[in-house]
Order: sequence, then structure tokens, then C-alpha cells
Amino acid sequence: MTKTELEIRPYQAEDNAVLTAVWLDASRIAHDFLGAAKLTEQSKLVSDIYLPQAETWVACLDGKPVGFLGLMDNYIGGLFVSPDAQGRGIGQAMIAHGLKLKGTLTLDVYAKNLRTVAFYEKQGFVETDRRPTDKEGLPFEEISMSLSS
Repeated sequence: MTKTELEIRPYQAEDNAVLTAVWLDASRIAHDFLGAAKLTEQSKLVSDIYLPQAETWVACLDGKPVGFLGLMDNYIGGLFVSPDAQGRGIGQAMIAHGLKLKGTLTLDVYAKNLRTVAFYEKQGFVETDRRPTDKEGLPFEEISMSLSS
């Protein structure tokens, strides 16, 4: 068995299609409660706005992009890992990378996304706020969390 090499590097325009697909594949699992139409609508925003305009870091296994961390200052706009690559410490490495860069990280996560909430808690994030609706006013409870180095 060969050891897989993880690299975290800055986003490049040619990463867009594969990272949008990673986002959609992971979101179909983590955000299934939003429905297919909403996820399709959001994937266009990820591709056209969020990936190119955020400070996006790409996680690569053996040179292949398998996830990304999108930062807006110290706010995590998105942390997504391909379902095929989850459970290998990639998300944890991305959090460590972001924390090293920023010193403090904040984020919002859907309360229904129990697996991701548990992941962030395991990384040391603490809840700072909770709202009954998301940023679009939809009835999906959101939790704000933060982590300091």
C-alpha cells in the first residue's frame, strides 16, 4: 500500500470544474434537506462567485483536487471534501491550514448537518450563536461557531 501525499495549494482557475463537482457531491449528502433544485442553483454561485472570489485553498491527494477551503478574511465560507476522500484527515488539515493563516476562524453551519457540526466540534470550534433561519431567510436553523489558535 502506498502513502497518499496531501498538498494544500492556492486555487487556480482550472480547478473550478472539479471543485464545483466536489461541492455538489458533498452537498448532496450534507445538505440533502435543501433539495436538488436549490443545490443546482447554489452550485452555479459556487462556480461563478465563491471559488474565484474567495481566498480558496485546494486540498490535493497525489496532485488531484479532492477538496477546498474558501476563506473570506477569517470566515470559512466553505469547507468541502469529496465523499470518496472523506475520513482521511483532509478537512482537519484544511482547518489547521486556515488557523495557521488567520489565527481565528469563524463559520456558519446548518444545524441539520449533524455530521459536520460534530466534525467542527471535534476540531475545537464552539457555538457562538444560533438562528432559526439561514441567510436567505429559509427555515433551516444555522449555528455560528468559532475557533482560535
